Amino acid sequence: MRNVRGIDTRTVTGQVRAESILSHNFPASGNFSHMTSVTSTRTTPLGRALLQRIGNTPLLRFERIVRGLEGVQILGKAEWANPGGSVKDRAAASIVAAAEREGRLAGRTLLDATSGNTGIAYAMLGAALGFPVTLCVPNNASPERKHILKAYGATVIWTDPAEGSDGAIRRARELAASEPEKYFYADQYSNDANWRAHYNTTAIEIWEQTERRITHFVATLGTSGTFMGVTRRLRELNPAVECISLQPDSPFHGLEGLKHMATAIVPKIYDPSLANRDLGVATEQAYEMVKRLAREEGVLVGISSGAALVGALRIARECAARSEPAVVVTILPDSADKYLSERFWDE
Repeated sequence: MRNVRGIDTRTVTGQVRAESILSHNFPASGNFSHMTSVTSTRTTPLGRALLQRIGNTPLLRFERIVRGLEGVQILGKAEWANPGGSVKDRAAASIVAAAEREGRLAGRTLLDATSGNTGIAYAMLGAALGFPVTLCVPNNASPERKHILKAYGATVIWTDPAEGSDGAIRRARELAASEPEKYFYADQYSNDANWRAHYNTTAIEIWEQTERRITHFVATLGTSGTFMGVTRRLRELNPAVECISLQPDSPFHGLEGLKHMATAIVPKIYDPSLANRDLGVATEQAYEMVKRLAREEGVLVGISSGAALVGALRIARECAARSEPAVVVTILPDSADKYLSERFWDE
């Protein structure tokens, strides 16, 4: 059986560079037949398995929102192209792969706290790979997220929405402590496999897709894994790349999945010293950007993606004001599919 390394990873330059998300977490000589549902035959399997579809997402160019900004480009990684519909597929697959390799998942239920997208990724992987998943999720998760988690068969423990992701984290910690033999506590907020997923894949994809021309990287902070991993690798590839983190401008916000670090449980993997700058984004700005992208660019993005574009456009305007050419790249964590029931569309 062909293992999960057999993915076509050609970039826009036609070169094979970035690898499967899982190939960075398993030994190259390993036999991972237990990690795929494809039946072994004497012939080469056709098509692509679920795990092989994670990563190598498109890089979108936005044109109308940068009109008048001479010499500046804004590009966004369309992470909804992952099979679970978000950037969190990368971290979840990396965490599961590391747990499998270390024998921590065998015979146990994967447990974690999530605002939604990582939970969906875990649930998808659990269904595909055959392990049970229990998730602690704030009860104000969008109806679409709730339906998806149910569809994948995950067990969900709903937590107080007033406590946000912190309340979900506290509940997951309680469960892990009370039944350590039952659960593998993935703890995405403290798990180094989270940021390593982006160090090994997302950053390399950006580097190749921009033909090494990236000047600025902008990303929102939730677990902080995406920003930490991409920034660490970009700094190695070109120390001149400016890396800007984004977070809600207030403890009370509607940017689902994002953390206001000054008032939240700070993820252990978060290192604020990596950012050249840290900017605040208002919920209303993100909502307006989501609607603007739909109506001006024809792209339906999620709320955190709207926040990311608010920050990217701010940087682009600063560069244009200085007559400084720039290639600004951001991460678009998911699409609008999980937010179409939100009221802001009609406001």
